[in-house]
Amino acid sequence: MRSEARPAEIRALSGARALPPLVLVLFHYCEQRGYFGVPAVDLFVGKGYLWVEFFFGLSGFILIHVYGGRAASLFRPRNYLTFLQTRLARLYPLHLATLLLLLALVLFTRAIAPLTGQASIFDQPYHPIVSPLTFVANLFLVQAWNLFPYLSWNAPAWFVSAELLLCLLFPLYAIIARGGSRRGMLMIAAGMAGLAALAQTSGNDGLDITFHNGIFRGMAGFAVGAGMAVVHRRMRSVDIHLANVLQVGVIAGLAFAIYFGGPRHSVDDLLVAALEMALVFVLAFDRGVGAWVFRSTPLIRLGEWSYAIYLVQYPLIQSLRTLRQYYPHEWRPLGEWGGVVPWVEAGGLLAAAIGLGALLTITIERPINARLRRLITARG
Repeated sequence: MRSEARPAEIRALSGARALPPLVLVLFHYCEQRGYFGVPAVDLFVGKGYLWVEFFFGLSGFILIHVYGGRAASLFRPRNYLTFLQTRLARLYPLHLATLLLLLALVLFTRAIAPLTGQASIFDQPYHPIVSPLTFVANLFLVQAWNLFPYLSWNAPAWFVSAELLLCLLFPLYAIIARGGSRRGMLMIAAGMAGLAALAQTSGNDGLDITFHNGIFRGMAGFAVGAGMAVVHRRMRSVDIHLANVLQVGVIAGLAFAIYFGGPRHSVDDLLVAALEMALVFVLAFDRGVGAWVFRSTPLIRLGEWSYAIYLVQYPLIQSLRTLRQYYPHEWRPLGEWGGVVPWVEAGGLLAAAIGLGALLTITIERPINARLRRLITARG
């Protein structure tokens, strides 16, 4: 596959990656700690798990945007291997770094437990499974392939595990995507039907599906994104006024769905998920008021750090749980369901995730990815 054929970056989509990981950080914090008691905040954060659909849709869209014109070449073993190596060079270094970071935290908290009289949080209820077998599964990024009935180690990395499977299956998506807008619409419809089936059959989870059937959630969302890329390719461009209408309409619809679209963890999740993925489509025109906002330098920069922010959040949340054991006694009632402590914790957690995410991007993701891509290119 020739690198010079790579299409231009869609900057609005680069910036759009900035905010969803921050919402997911708050969602995971609140699910573990408790919500803030402010409906305007809690309703928004409480449906944060649905931003995973945004990322699956974005992934399908971008990969078809970049590789869709070379679909047939992906069936050649050498090209397929190069594609997988390139994707792993992007996904794996940060996954491994944060997995090892969590391993260090497990070892540290268990080592100091006898000295402090506090049990390690990994030996208390509501922690991820940190067994040797699940560690091996995480090393090979297969932990979310319906192998275990629980999350393990760096729990949000189930998404990366599902992404690996989607990379393995990508040539099939790329071949199906070779066609006109009708083919794209069929892919969108099939993906939405898959999400609907999952939401209907997941009990009280809605689309909050991870270790069990998370791969099917990924396949469905990825199909929607791939189909949107096909339709978008046929449209090529739209008038800026139409772009404004589409972007404002989708954003307003998304806000309405989050606040008034029914309870979370139900089939009503579908509306929010559909509009989040539609946001990918309308921003991909890279023009209009919404695109202008997401093309801003701060959001572009946060978008560059977003993958690291997403992966590093869980070691930070577990570190916060450890630190919380040593709070002064008088702080603890304030931190349960109200008071200032949860707000300070959440703000500190966001700041730490952004700061450490930036550091990991600069020191690990970028240099290792660049080096691995040079090796892949040299061998190709």
